[in-house]
Amino acid sequence: MYLNFMNVDPSASVRTRERGLKKHGRKKISTAVLLGPAFVAAIAYVDPGNVAANLTAGAEYGYLLVWVLVAANLVAVLVQYLSSKLGLVSGQSLSSLLGDRLRRRSRLAYWGQAEIVAIATDLAEVIGGAIALKILFDLPLLLGGVIVGVVSLFLLSIQSTRGQRPFEFVIIAFLVIIAIGFLAGLFVGGVNWGQAAGGIVPRLEGTNSVVLAASMLGATVMPHAIYLHSALSVDRHRDNATTSIGQLLRASRWDVVLSLVIAGSVNIAMLLLAAAALRGQTGTDTIEGAHAVVTANLGEVVGLFFGIGLLASGLASSAVGSYAGASIMQGLLRVHIPIVWQRAFTMIPALIVLAIGVDPTWALVLSQVVLSLGIPFAMIPLVRLTSSRRVMGEFANSRWITVIAAAASALIIALNVVLIVLLALGLD
Repeated sequence: MYLNFMNVDPSASVRTRERGLKKHGRKKISTAVLLGPAFVAAIAYVDPGNVAANLTAGAEYGYLLVWVLVAANLVAVLVQYLSSKLGLVSGQSLSSLLGDRLRRRSRLAYWGQAEIVAIATDLAEVIGGAIALKILFDLPLLLGGVIVGVVSLFLLSIQSTRGQRPFEFVIIAFLVIIAIGFLAGLFVGGVNWGQAAGGIVPRLEGTNSVVLAASMLGATVMPHAIYLHSALSVDRHRDNATTSIGQLLRASRWDVVLSLVIAGSVNIAMLLLAAAALRGQTGTDTIEGAHAVVTANLGEVVGLFFGIGLLASGLASSAVGSYAGASIMQGLLRVHIPIVWQRAFTMIPALIVLAIGVDPTWALVLSQVVLSLGIPFAMIPLVRLTSSRRVMGEFANSRWITVIAAAASALIIALNVVLIVLLALGLD
């Protein structure tokens, strides 16, 4: 199986559409028909790493870190739209554009850090799915991890054999299941909405809260999703030469906003549920323990929804993560990589972690910190490329969009620097 992405010069996409519009005329297509790529990318924002980071944050600090999720989701909306715009206008993915511009040694180094990000991503997804299978069916973690890997390959085969649109429908169905699974607890969870509103005010309490904030940020603004969205947009619209770039960009804005409103709501729901049901409870330092407390406090039905949501999250995000990894490898190494190789390469470390008995929940949280450290390597070139008139032409970012995106990148880098310093000094 291979994932197919265009690799053309930056202005080719616009020229192709101009020729198509002249030959066939402008076709007005419903915006709803053009939706989909952002919903696939949004799965990255509700993967098991999010579950671990958000439950841990809510159980340990209550509503303190709600502001991190709100801020991260706002940044995610901007970043995912820019990624989509880059693919639509240039006709290339972010990784492909980087591959064209970097010298061989730099390209290989860039691929190396991106692959570390892909491994950290897969660590969260495979372990999360394995935990869900243990919760629901009492399967051993290692067996559960293998099952998640196999199912993710099946989901990817849908894209390879049936095309992009059916794959999007399957992933959107998983997103709906995830949303139901984690929103259900809010109806019986006894959330203190006044304190939740107070959590919007930015503040931190010690080193561990900084680690969790970085973990939540890495789980929300995920670097592989930044690379992925540009590839999804190219793959989805590469044969659509009769719809104007302007209409595609308008549809992309709706696509991003709608999908991330859902993903952001799920993330905040996880934290609120943990703050209401897990705060001060013993045994909530693992996902399994959190599930047990949720079930005991809120009932078997809520516990079942929780487990199903976690399983859907692990399966869907694992497939989407492999899709992203293949596009990154193809763009930076300039070779077609069978997706089964990419799947095996990034899944093996996760299976090793499961086999040697490392605490899976803490491994999930640390994987999100690694993702947070990888964000600048995706965001900085994204901002530079989408601000370049040579690459984007008339669709280049306006000055204020560039300023906002650059400021967001700077803040993320600053948070990462603070995180590294605090961890190195061992401050509390």
